[in-house]
Amino acid sequence: MSTNTEEKSLDELRTEIEDIDRELVELIARRTYVADSIADVKDELDLPTTDESQEDKVMERAGENADKFDVDSNLVKAVFRLLIELNKVEQRESR
Repeated sequence: MSTNTEEKSLDELRTEIEDIDRELVELIARRTYVADSIADVKDELDLPTTDESQEDKVMERAGENADKFDVDSNLVKAVFRLLIELNKVEQRESR
């Protein structure tokens, strides 16, 4: 049977997760906004939407940051691949 202290700690931890989740969504929104700005610049300069060398750099950086924070590199790279694909879809839809 759990004590009030354990329940409070669990509630506090869940609240912390909620705060982190909110921050993650805010960061995704910020990243999407900047990516949209990049798409606008690419459009003005008549550059292609996809830049594979830049995507490779993003993925390499994601892996390095995963290692730095001791997080599964494959998981982090999967998240970044989703973010990149999301941005590509939005860029295609806005053109």
